[in-house]
Amino acid sequence: MVLPAGDESPVSSGRGKTDRPYLAAWLRRTRRQFAVSGRLSQIALVLSRQEGGSLESWRERLAGILDERETPDFELLTKIDRLLAGPARPDASGGEQDSFW
Repeated sequence: MVLPAGDESPVSSGRGKTDRPYLAAWLRRTRRQFAVSGRLSQIALVLSRQEGGSLESWRERLAGILDERETPDFELLTKIDRLLAGPARPDASGGEQDSFW
């Protein structure tokens, strides 16, 4: 969703309360993660390869999401979360779960 200039944030109702508390929390957490140098470009590169589009267009789209000019759909939001989380780490025990019995 792209908002026209001058419209209120999709997260804020204009009265200091958020209309979508989950999205507001996600934005705070994601902004901190993107504050790491090069992280936004890294995620934009992966998205451009997976989803198509140019690296620059994904940089602009991610910046628009962080600036609340665009609201990501749930699929993109979860994809960004997965990419920021990184690859799953293998279990130190060799991948086998210990038995309780």
